[in-house]
Amino acid sequence: MALSRAFSAALAGVEAHTVVLEVDLARQGMPSFTMVGLAEGAVRESKERVFSALKNRGFKLPPSRITVNLAPADVRKAGSGYDLPLALGLLAAAEVLPADAIAGYYFSGELSLTGDLKPVSGILPLAIRAKHEGARGLLVPAANAQEAAVVKGLSVYAVDSLDQAVRFLTGQDALSPTQFDPAVLSKDADPFPLDFAEVKGQEHAKRAIEIAAAGGHNLLFMGPPGSGKTMLAKRIPTVLPPLTFDEALEVTRVYSVAGELARGGSLITVRPFRSPHHTISDAGLIGGGSVPRPGEVSMAHRGVLFLDELPEFKKSVLEVLRQPIEDGRVTIARAAMSLTYPAEFMLVAAMNPCPCGFRGDARHECVCTDVKVLSYRSKLSGPLLDRIDLQVEVPAVPYKDLKAETGRVDSALMRTRVLGARTVQTERFTGTNIRTNSQLSGKALNVYCPIGEDCHRFLEMANQRLGLSARAHTRILRLARTIADLDSMADIRVEHLAEAINYRNLDRQGAS
Repeated sequence: MALSRAFSAALAGVEAHTVVLEVDLARQGMPSFTMVGLAEGAVRESKERVFSALKNRGFKLPPSRITVNLAPADVRKAGSGYDLPLALGLLAAAEVLPADAIAGYYFSGELSLTGDLKPVSGILPLAIRAKHEGARGLLVPAANAQEAAVVKGLSVYAVDSLDQAVRFLTGQDALSPTQFDPAVLSKDADPFPLDFAEVKGQEHAKRAIEIAAAGGHNLLFMGPPGSGKTMLAKRIPTVLPPLTFDEALEVTRVYSVAGELARGGSLITVRPFRSPHHTISDAGLIGGGSVPRPGEVSMAHRGVLFLDELPEFKKSVLEVLRQPIEDGRVTIARAAMSLTYPAEFMLVAAMNPCPCGFRGDARHECVCTDVKVLSYRSKLSGPLLDRIDLQVEVPAVPYKDLKAETGRVDSALMRTRVLGARTVQTERFTGTNIRTNSQLSGKALNVYCPIGEDCHRFLEMANQRLGLSARAHTRILRLARTIADLDSMADIRVEHLAEAINYRNLDRQGAS
């Protein structure tokens, strides 16, 4: 009997940390099985799956006192991915497998009672860790192989069963590493079935969307039911720049950890669009649970988070949005751990102007009192609204626009303009950690958004009239910078500031 070591990894957020399964088989004493090393329920239950799989695939272990240590012992281990490394570690300790056969490899996979391998979550972070540690290769279930193969420079082997893994490690079977095709990033030239050409009228709202997409700004639509707020929001991903490989990798890691990656999928190549219902809980939106999982804000990373009927969300749910909007990440603290998930998204929200929805609509009479309207809008705190750069009114569409066959602009034209503005920002922010104008603040705002005396006088007058907060002032400068970029102008002008202020609809209403 001997001591063997098999390598796997434990997840901590979107990161993975190496776990060594040390397996010791001893003849002395009564046959027993002991597992130590902070193993959660599914890991402790692996004993039954592994022994049944070994038996049903024809592998026999001698009666022994078996001790399994999951090192490091102070890191929590969860999930069923330890089945495969445990089974191979047992075979190596029993000298059914040569000790050096599993040396240097990383393993992950859930075993069925028959010895077949089932896919598990979080394979992409594990593959990144294996590559970082210089592993000889990574053995995973066939359904996870494409996902792991995204990591360049790592040999990923797809195996269907425990005995196939054993035959490969002993040289009886030859397996070719799974190859990732980088063309997957561009194979869907037009992955969106929706187009802004289908939206009739609402040219003002489309212009606001173009500005928001160009600078990565947050956006709030206000208008009566049926004015097209949701229709507009669903088409926003069609004008956003395509994901770069690094961005696609970031998004895929989140979906991999959450277990949301399509079976057999490799890389998410389309920007996410998440639209949770207004009954969602704090944990569902931000992430949480006894073992914190990514919430909707993290699932929308590098994409769009759409909150329809914004005032209908619980106020406590909306307030927890403030950290991820500001920081681009969310930290979930629990007694035993604290995990951080990425949450850099474009927030798009929609709301009615009042509870009945028809305040200010010339075609329908509003039945809401001023007190009801004030109560309805008070559900949105000032700090939250300040973090939404564009607050845009979306009125009912007049019939003359409805009878048109298509809208005046389509997604392709809007996307061309957005890409042009994004290119300007990429060149401007080279060498910094800033990606878009929406991230400008502090010194960077002064450096990249200088304005002349005429602009200062205009902003001073606007501040006096509208009572803008310091944060709203910052938002206006960011918007003006993006508008100037769309106009291919290096300097911010008064007309850019005026248009930016025009998109602070609630500020203007509060001043009237």
